[in-house]
Amino acid sequence: MAAGFKTAEPLEYHRSFLKENCRPDGRELGEFRPTTLNINSISTADGSALVKIGNTTVICGIKAELAVPPSEAQNKGYLVPNVDLPPLCSSRFRAGPPGEQAQAASQFIADVIESSDLINLEELCIEKAKLCWVLYCDIMCLDYDGNLLDACITVLLAALKTAQLPEVTINKETDLAEVDIEKKRRLKINRHPVGSSFAVFDDSIIIVDPTAEEESLSTALMTVVTDEEDRLCAVHKPGGTSLSGEKLQHCINRALTRNKEIRKLLDKVHESTKTMK
Repeated sequence: MAAGFKTAEPLEYHRSFLKENCRPDGRELGEFRPTTLNINSISTADGSALVKIGNTTVICGIKAELAVPPSEAQNKGYLVPNVDLPPLCSSRFRAGPPGEQAQAASQFIADVIESSDLINLEELCIEKAKLCWVLYCDIMCLDYDGNLLDACITVLLAALKTAQLPEVTINKETDLAEVDIEKKRRLKINRHPVGSSFAVFDDSIIIVDPTAEEESLSTALMTVVTDEEDRLCAVHKPGGTSLSGEKLQHCINRALTRNKEIRKLLDKVHESTKTMK
């Protein structure tokens, strides 16, 4: 009976739970799904991680390459994030060029990298106007069940924390780069941005960490990114229902708490990896 109701009237089905301050999967309105993290998941990458939020699973591989610094910032390197949503992660995605959601996610991750001051890009410069590191951050969704942006931000941060770059010098006689793969250094992470996503139902009820079905039934979606100093790094709200100042502050407060939870998870996983070594 319940399955038939859910199929015939999915929105009413969800409303019947929301009015009791809970959700079909048993969570409270402000409760995130279980979040797990693995690091060094790709042996051939310069840094990697895998994050799972509920059934949503994303993996990130960092590949470092030498390049010429951009003309507008000759003393900096750069990061190039790319989010891939292949058909294998959900039937809603098709093979071919990146779709609108994948492109929007890639752009949002690039904006977060810039606005949060995630890493000091000057540290990626080897010699001004001549040589720098470019970090290709490839994020692939393996299983899609909503809340893609939170997973992408967390997996990127976790992967960058594992990344190691070999020592590079420029031979003054030949003017060529010489790479010493025996000497590696870790990236210095300046900030720890963490995303918290919300969905709005009936213009008033706010839930966190929406599933794919909850996203499709909501009247608005929003992602709030904060760092460890309680700074607001980014807010992404692609249209939909407007929120009052009070409700927006409620979301920001929950995002600040979520930042602490994710940083605690990151620290725990990285410390356990050091202990195993």
